[in-house]
Amino acid sequence: MARAYLSNVDAALLQLDDPTNPMMITGVMIFDSPIDLQRLKATLEVRLLGMARFRQRLAWSRRGMGKPYWQDDPGFNLDYHLQRARLGASVSSDQVALQEAVSLLASTPLDSSRPLWQFHLIENYGEGCAIVGRLHHAIADGVALVHVLLSLTDSDPDAPWPVVPLDGLNQRESNEQGPLLRSARSRLDATIEAAGIMRQGVGLLRHPSLLLDMGRLGKNAVADLGRFLLLEPDPDTVLRGELGGNKCAAWSAGVPLDDIKAIQRAIGGTVNDVLLTVITGALRRYLEEQGEPVDSISLRVAIPVNMRPSGNESELGNRVGVIFVPLPISIADPVCRLGEIVRHVNGRKGSWEAPVFFAALNALGRAPAQITNKLVNTFGTRASAVMTNVIGPKEQLYLAGSPLAAIMAWVPTTGRMGIGMSVLSYAGNVRLGILTDEGLATNPEAIIAGFHAEFEALQDRISASQSYDH
Repeated sequence: MARAYLSNVDAALLQLDDPTNPMMITGVMIFDSPIDLQRLKATLEVRLLGMARFRQRLAWSRRGMGKPYWQDDPGFNLDYHLQRARLGASVSSDQVALQEAVSLLASTPLDSSRPLWQFHLIENYGEGCAIVGRLHHAIADGVALVHVLLSLTDSDPDAPWPVVPLDGLNQRESNEQGPLLRSARSRLDATIEAAGIMRQGVGLLRHPSLLLDMGRLGKNAVADLGRFLLLEPDPDTVLRGELGGNKCAAWSAGVPLDDIKAIQRAIGGTVNDVLLTVITGALRRYLEEQGEPVDSISLRVAIPVNMRPSGNESELGNRVGVIFVPLPISIADPVCRLGEIVRHVNGRKGSWEAPVFFAALNALGRAPAQITNKLVNTFGTRASAVMTNVIGPKEQLYLAGSPLAAIMAWVPTTGRMGIGMSVLSYAGNVRLGILTDEGLATNPEAIIAGFHAEFEALQDRISASQSYDH
């Protein structure tokens, strides 16, 4: 069998791995009722293990000095990759207990001698349960991970149990784009669009996957990269610094998408512009509480952008570029802040930034690890946070018969960026998830509180304006 070598981008991300800051994507799925363990196992065996990558571990040619590749794990054991756990009863709420469990798991590296993923079934969350998933970035990016998680679900609570093929795992489809994943994708295509928060705003090429190296990007792309390299580093705040091994997780209650659209219709911009405005205000409130000067600063956020052609979001591997978006922390008034964000977003239309960074990461995969780390850390000085946004299904979904109430996923941070943010919409609600470095932003719950406060402030402004008009 031919070896399945890692792509240059996947290899570059593997080089960045660090026990104190693992390059690991963490996801959480929350359910309204318990999940039958045997039905969950059957679902994973058919829909997840049907993708060869989840039965494979990393190996290196030439005694660890050559290019890494995937090899089948002869000792693969699903019971290791799906583990059961229960929350303790010594905290103030189930959500706090689950946040602590997510924080611990997000801080714990995966075992590199096994396939680089693991699910933890938390059996006593509220009246239901939760699943915490961890996936190494070398397998897939955050866009693909969300699709993988959603491919496990059904739109019908009474859907039949998945049936394991009689010929066993070894005879299953080995291609990640095989029938199992194509079938899952077809179920979701009607309701899912996975994208970076700025995808429509940056004017991506029709076929960005063709952009494989810097030499093919042209003078406009090189000019965009040059402008980026001339940017001043982000100011030092409590959101930036040397990263440690411990993480802290928190997430918001669901905000109705219709309420966000009502704000957008009343004061302009897009839904994503409104979300960026609210998140910027939440960070401003947090920095003020920490005694940081906020009236004269702007912070950048690094936003991954999906580089796959439309319809290929579930393709494994890493196919993302990055753009760096300024957040006007200095503007206290939310309506004025929205106007500034809209101006920045409109000014980025036609930008080559995302494909340039995809090509740069592809090139770094061929470079020595020392060079890769140095350049990525340089990029990391230009932002204070990483933020992803995925537009999920509008309909209610079920996993192994249990209703899915919420889903979140965080990508790892690099350089000196101490905070990761996840915005994910599902079934008519939007949630903000925060994953911080414990040694830097120590209280992610305060950012979540600021998110809700800023949203309510915008609603109050609109209500007051409408009352005045009448």
